[in-house]
Amino acid sequence: MVTYTLEPDLSAAEFVDVLRRSTLAERRPVDDLVRVDRMLRGANLILTARADTRLIGVARSITDFAYCLYLSDLAVDAAWQGRGVGQELLRRTKAAVGEGVTCWLVSAPKAVSFYERIGLERPPAAFRF
Repeated sequence: MVTYTLEPDLSAAEFVDVLRRSTLAERRPVDDLVRVDRMLRGANLILTARADTRLIGVARSITDFAYCLYLSDLAVDAAWQGRGVGQELLRRTKAAVGEGVTCWLVSAPKAVSFYERIGLERPPAAFRF
């Protein structure tokens, strides 16, 4: 069973661990925990997915809760990919900001097919959901 939670105090160590188990570690400063901690503290919407207590997914966003949201990280443990965890994190991210808020993300190259497969709109150089 997967539990989804708002987790604003997620630790940098746990975040880096799930980044390493996903495809995002190659695109994030995972060897600089101080910087990763600043990334987490600068985000104002962090949703997590856990199987028991193990972190298996994170959606980290910056939003004004009125007009726009930028999803800066969507990371799902490779062992859990294809089971709907990423889609549920996206759904819950959108629900957290409500109607009328446009959600944006820039895809990692390896994730483009995922976003296309789940039907996200693809404006030039970005995805909107």
